[in-house]
Amino acid sequence: MTGRRRIRSTVLPRSLVRPARAGALAAGALTACAALLAGCGVVPGVTGGPGDDTITVMTWAPENTGATNKPGMPAFAEAYGRWVNAHGGINGRPLKVLTCNERDDAVAAARCARRAVAENAVAVVGSYSQHGDAFLPTLETAGIPYIGGYGLTHDEFTSPLSYPVNGGQPALLAGLGRTLADACGPVALVRPDTIAGDQLPPLLDSGLAAGGHDPAGDLRAAEAATSYGDAAERALEHAATGTGEKGCVVPALGDRTGTFMDSFRRARAQYPEVRTATVLGSVDQTVLDASGGASGPYEGAYVTGWYPEAGDARWDPMKEVIRAEAFGDNRIDPGDAGVQTTWIAYTVLRQAVESLGDGEVTADTVSAALDGGLKVTTGDLTPTLRWKFQDTLASIGLPRLVNANVTLQQVRNGRLTTAADGFTDVTSTLKEAAL
Repeated sequence: MTGRRRIRSTVLPRSLVRPARAGALAAGALTACAALLAGCGVVPGVTGGPGDDTITVMTWAPENTGATNKPGMPAFAEAYGRWVNAHGGINGRPLKVLTCNERDDAVAAARCARRAVAENAVAVVGSYSQHGDAFLPTLETAGIPYIGGYGLTHDEFTSPLSYPVNGGQPALLAGLGRTLADACGPVALVRPDTIAGDQLPPLLDSGLAAGGHDPAGDLRAAEAATSYGDAAERALEHAATGTGEKGCVVPALGDRTGTFMDSFRRARAQYPEVRTATVLGSVDQTVLDASGGASGPYEGAYVTGWYPEAGDARWDPMKEVIRAEAFGDNRIDPGDAGVQTTWIAYTVLRQAVESLGDGEVTADTVSAALDGGLKVTTGDLTPTLRWKFQDTLASIGLPRLVNANVTLQQVRNGRLTTAADGFTDVTSTLKEAAL
């Protein structure tokens, strides 16, 4: 997708969002049909229906596409639903988890949102899409909260019904830029030629500027290319022009980062030595293993993430769910940032529902609980989460970004290892971003 649009920097008043819910739900129910069911699933054994107390939610992500795929997110959501129901539900209420293939397509993303409305979902939880402008208006009209999206787009940090659990691409790139400012000569950013990709350069540059470094070279590349020879050569030419510190190449192409690095490996021998760096989501341990481990192109690379490394004991409760309900499901990788985000998003949902006690659980009551000052703890995987209508970063158009903490990791001997203790808060760096 190569179209452009003006970045939305305002939020809808709540008074314009929730009153439309009843009419939207009625319309959604009347228009539900077989076409809306394509690509969607449901946790087996949970029926739901009028008059019961079943809590219905949806999780979506792209699967079987030519670009980024996140099948582990809906797969983990289904496993979580089975695990919760095996342990008595949430406050005794069964959880019905719908899933939908977002297909990395705006039309499919909008279709998933309409299905959520038609099925009377109380929330969309732990989902992945770069098409926020296609699905968020539907959720906003119906009053359905979007809890723990992956943080790909600006819309997720502006919608009054979005409750992000991490700092998304803004925090990752700002944190990476601040690290590279002290370690690199010229920096080349290779990113998708998409709307979401357009938002990446100013974020990386905000971190570089905080360290007194020049802006990165902005190199666009096709999102679904099968080879990146030209982009690799352009990146090397830019990064290798310095006469002091080694230059750095930063690929931020999601699942296509591995494809880029194959081209980069072949081209780099013709240029002076450079470093590489990227963000979690563009690389994980599986990618490192497949690219040669310690002898691969990522050795020594800095990688910023949102959460502790995958081997940290704080992930043990999530891994127990996987062992109990999804053992052998190769779609679910506990080290995948999408799976981790889905776990945290369902943690938010659970605490929001529990806060309602014996009261009615609806989209309105769930969002009201989150808006009412509820403090959500995540076992120290994030700081305590609490959403306000306008938070600290509202001044740069990110009013819903409440967690700007990042972790720094480095590839050593082919393994992702912790490069700095604890979290780094990049709020002050983001305040200077020219978005």
